[in-house]
Amino acid sequence: MSATGQIPRSGGDSPFVEILRQDWADLAPSTPMSLDESDLIRLRGLGDHLDLDEVRDVYVPLSRLINLYVSNARSLHRATSGFLGERSASTPFVIGVAGSVAVGKSTVSRLLRELLRRWEDTPRVELVTTDGFLYPNAELERRGLMERKGFPESYDQRALLRFITKVKSGAAEARAPFYSHLSYDIVPDAEILVNRPDVLIVEGLNVLQPPRAHSLAVSDMFDFSIYVDARSEDIARWYEQRFLSLQRGAFTNPRSYFRRFAELSTDEALEHARSIWSRINGPNLRENVMPTRSRAQLVLRKASDHTVRSVLLRKV
Repeated sequence: MSATGQIPRSGGDSPFVEILRQDWADLAPSTPMSLDESDLIRLRGLGDHLDLDEVRDVYVPLSRLINLYVSNARSLHRATSGFLGERSASTPFVIGVAGSVAVGKSTVSRLLRELLRRWEDTPRVELVTTDGFLYPNAELERRGLMERKGFPESYDQRALLRFITKVKSGAAEARAPFYSHLSYDIVPDAEILVNRPDVLIVEGLNVLQPPRAHSLAVSDMFDFSIYVDARSEDIARWYEQRFLSLQRGAFTNPRSYFRRFAELSTDEALEHARSIWSRINGPNLRENVMPTRSRAQLVLRKASDHTVRSVLLRKV
């Protein structure tokens, strides 16, 4: 891999094999399709053009592959327990999903949760986003980090690592803070409770960050990891489109943190979106998010219309 984290094309010297969409779809032709259009309406994020063909071609085979990984992890646990002469229960299988703002990783995560729940051996699948581990706005203000919200230093990394470690240890329950996109802040005294799931999906910008010297990283707790990829210029355009959609929707709520943007003209709103991208989201993508792409076990490469055109899978 290169110093920038760029993944080379599939070849003898690459740790990845690139599989075109149709070839990927052909890998699991007998896996049943269990979602319908009403499910997609509920799961689809702003700007995502997800349809049933995309689910059938890309995400149903992906859920089958992850199901194989889960089964193999349990087999390894049984073999290891037998070798050690122990009888301990298997621990949750943890999946990390990374990628830029507006690339569609939240939709991917929600979709995987629904598909994995439909496999008999993983009925309990939970999803936690790392937004809940952002420092509260007051703390970000105190540290001078409000303009770097979403950068690695804006998260309580220790709390996030403690949470995932607790889940991975098989604890009966683990609690995560709750983040409101309406107030753009952590909600005091609100929590997300995770009760020993079969699978935990952890979604966030920086979940594939490497460890610092002599310390563990969140990614060390993952059994499988996914990076949702696209060209930077496409993601910037998707972000602008999403901002305009939010301006006409969620921003009009009187309790919204971004209420001040609701009265802007389309041109003014577009200017603000481009400013936010150039000052915050774009630099974070280049400096922190994109360099972690090559750390993933699987990369979903999107075309300019948001559809997945190929899958890169780390060789085993």
